[in-house]
Amino acid sequence: MLILTRRVGEALIINDNIFVTILGVKGNQVRVGIKAPKNVVINREEVHRKIKIQKIKSL
Repeated sequence: MLILTRRVGEALIINDNIFVTILGVKGNQVRVGIKAPKNVVINREEVHRKIKIQKIKSL
């Protein structure tokens, strides 16, 4: 796992077309903005897990 430190307003760039910007920090929560092509699926981890479980159950 790559671990990086960013400040509010700073960004990470993935594959030249996905931008992850730190929008704010309050306590233990971080607000993140993500700009990516429409064909890139973006989910929170817990939503991703639920989707995978539903797909397995539907088989």
